[in-house]
Amino acid sequence: MKSTFFLIPFLMLAGCRPAEKDFDASGSFESDEVIVSAQIAGQILSLPVHEGDRLSAGADIGRVDATTASLQKAQVEASIGTLRQKTADVNPQLALIRRQLAVQEAQLAQQLREKQRLTNLVSASAAPRKQLEDITAVVDQLEKQLDVTRQQLQVTQTSVATQNRGILSEQAPLEKSVAQFDEQIRKGHIINPVSGTILTQYAYQGEFATVGKPLYKIANVDTLTLRAYVSGEQLPVLKLGQSVKVRIDDGKQGFREYPGTLYWISSQAEFTPKTIQTKDERANLVYAVKVRVKNDGYLKIGMYGEMLLH
Repeated sequence: MKSTFFLIPFLMLAGCRPAEKDFDASGSFESDEVIVSAQIAGQILSLPVHEGDRLSAGADIGRVDATTASLQKAQVEASIGTLRQKTADVNPQLALIRRQLAVQEAQLAQQLREKQRLTNLVSASAAPRKQLEDITAVVDQLEKQLDVTRQQLQVTQTSVATQNRGILSEQAPLEKSVAQFDEQIRKGHIINPVSGTILTQYAYQGEFATVGKPLYKIANVDTLTLRAYVSGEQLPVLKLGQSVKVRIDDGKQGFREYPGTLYWISSQAEFTPKTIQTKDERANLVYAVKVRVKNDGYLKIGMYGEMLLH
């Protein structure tokens, strides 16, 4: 009877001892979450998405009103059209001068032939020298007129080209403005950046969006990351690419297990987070690790999970 009385305290103490943990580290599941925001200010004309919807990357899922940018673009394009109307068409002027030049060249050629004929006659004493002198003066006059016409042709080409360049120099900045308005119109389309599931929706159709206003939060939950913490004693047996086992509670006093891959190990130690348990609870400094786990639908962001090395 006495021996039994003394044995009871020892049994109670033994029962109060914490059970040996059969996992190496624990943590919670997370994912890379992306907050999609409006890129221009305006009323949300359409945003037909809801929390839980799966979206593909690059999908055009909505639109913000960009009427102002469209009107400004049309105004600039009209200004560009006005500039083109101001430019002078040099071709009619050049055609007129070229016809005049052709007539003068034909006249000069005719007078040169006549001068040569008179030169031969004067040499044979068959014509008076006065006729030769008169035709020579005519030839000189035609050559001067021809030089003036050629200079006029060159000046006309240069002056009209300079005038047109001055007008068209205003076109390049206007075309840049058109490109800017095109970019604003493009940003009016809400393009989903990554494939995933909408976790939270912040804005709805009909609301007014400002630049940077969050519209929804999306994450790829097909693969989740278990962020766990290991002690310095466990660190030497870890390596990148190592296969580990991850488990969660199945709600029936059991576990659901998943294969995982260790893909990141922190290079700096930190104090053990209060909500995290390690195999050795006396460890004050721990290292964060990340394990990639394929999700079958039961894993949730923020859910508690355990990692087993062996």
